[in-house]
Amino acid sequence: MISGKLFERIESLRLENVTKKYGENFAVRNLNLEIKGGELLILIGKSGSGKTTVLRMMNRLIEPDSGSISINGIDIRKFDPIRLRRNTGYVIQNIGLLPHLRVSGNIGLIPKLEGWKEEKIQERIQDLLNFVSLPPQVFTDRYPHELSGGQQQRVGLARAMVMSPPLFLMDEPFGALDSLLRAQLQDEFYRIKKELGRTIVFVTHDINEAFRLGDRIAIIDNSELVQVGTPQELIFSPSSNLVAEIVDSKRKYRHIDALKVKDLAQPLDKRYILDSGLSAASVLDHMSAEGLEIALVFDSPENSGRVGLTDVMKAVSSGKSLDEALKPLPLFSPETPLLEALLRLKTGGGSIGLVLENDKPGGILFSDRILQNLV
Repeated sequence: MISGKLFERIESLRLENVTKKYGENFAVRNLNLEIKGGELLILIGKSGSGKTTVLRMMNRLIEPDSGSISINGIDIRKFDPIRLRRNTGYVIQNIGLLPHLRVSGNIGLIPKLEGWKEEKIQERIQDLLNFVSLPPQVFTDRYPHELSGGQQQRVGLARAMVMSPPLFLMDEPFGALDSLLRAQLQDEFYRIKKELGRTIVFVTHDINEAFRLGDRIAIIDNSELVQVGTPQELIFSPSSNLVAEIVDSKRKYRHIDALKVKDLAQPLDKRYILDSGLSAASVLDHMSAEGLEIALVFDSPENSGRVGLTDVMKAVSSGKSLDEALKPLPLFSPETPLLEALLRLKTGGGSIGLVLENDKPGGILFSDRILQNLV
């Protein structure tokens, strides 16, 4: 067995003729796939298509019946499976935080098992909590049940990052979150992805999430790989009707110039709308009581913005006002051309816009829902 630091970086992750069966049924059949070092590859397919099995074979939680998986040209069967997993960041939908350990204990567990000194462990925990936008002074000593779903997901990501692995495996990490929180965490993950510069294999069933985050997308259907390509390649050159259906290539951008914001705006949960005159402490109390990770602050078109729970916490702990924590929130009328709205969302660096009816909040617009719903 090979022990110690397994790999400093990923040059390539290759699956060759990989097959896995359960009884007479194929979970994965004759899969050939190469993930390039530093890319984020999306595995997408319907439930039961085999995508999670593929992911779990990459860190030997499941062993293939035949074929091989190699990292940098070395068959992973030569690696001790425990060391392989400790050199791989693994993030799942249900997160799997240990309920009896505080946030610090969950993040620091593997370094402790690896024999790190306590001072080094605590320093690493502090750095990671800051990196995932969870102020250490607030979250270090909390238990998982004291965290919102988004906060738990951030802790899960920090735990996966603690050993600085060059490879991350992520199994529908945002799948159980509501639309607003999902969009918020996708925005944050996009930033983290660019800063990390790691190789990431990401499972999802949401094509819009795949288009938003992935460098390339691998479509799996009925245990077999159907097509691999960039979002543009899949949209404009689908290899089959199945791929065209999954990526909605027939829609492309047809009729977008005839649509308005009102055609694709979503209903707005009023819990998310707060008055701009509230103090940061009052907003924190409301968001904590309602389990909100993001709030849309609105008093008038001139006094509006969006704010995340961690931003409010930082404002409260530093004595800043709510205004200082606000980020821009694009505002649209129902009659705004959809193409104009999409461009404003993308150039503004966000994914959420507020739709006003008679100068009052009436709906919400998600950039990743626009292409999903075009007809």
